Amino acid sequence: MTSTPFKLPDPPRDKAVLRKQLQAERMSMSDRHQRSVHLQEVLMVWLLTRRERTIGAFWSIKGEFDALPALYRWSESDPSRRIGLPVIDKKTRQLRFHVWYPGCPMEEDAYGILKPKDTEEFHPELLLVPCVGFGPKGVRLGYGGGFYDRTLASLDPMPYTAGIGYGHGFIPWLEAEPHDVPLDAMLTEEGTVWQRDA
Repeated sequence: MTSTPFKLPDPPRDKAVLRKQLQAERMSMSDRHQRSVHLQEVLMVWLLTRRERTIGAFWSIKGEFDALPALYRWSESDPSRRIGLPVIDKKTRQLRFHVWYPGCPMEEDAYGILKPKDTEEFHPELLLVPCVGFGPKGVRLGYGGGFYDRTLASLDPMPYTAGIGYGHGFIPWLEAEPHDVPLDAMLTEEGTVWQRDA
């Protein structure tokens, strides 16, 4: 009698269900701290290849990778480098980026996420985008609010975009929808898994 090899179930095709599943997987990872350490290293090495001096980042929530330690180290070597965190414009539902530094005044936004309080706004040259999941060629699965897609559609000049997430979130069949803006690069704890040709 031959045994059938065990096969993991395919991820659900419904994006709302898929988001919940991937977030639950991320929260329950027993090795999430170690993955985070690897991704810190990947990000720091990758930033050495970049020329941008202003980076828009994000305040990590729901088990997301926290990019701020790597970005702070990046900023320490050059005082002209700036890091920003998103502030939601209530009217346009787009993101603006305000200067962040360790110890800067913070407050909660309407979604309970911390944002800089009364710091300078700037236009990021490089934007780090959190990913719940991701697919081939820069396709991103976010939380479903559309904030990044609306923001990217409005920014001029367009910043270089790099998705940040853990490797478990790769969904090979994920396809872009008409409103989706593809990422220029995708970084995980395994390295740079996608980067658009310059």
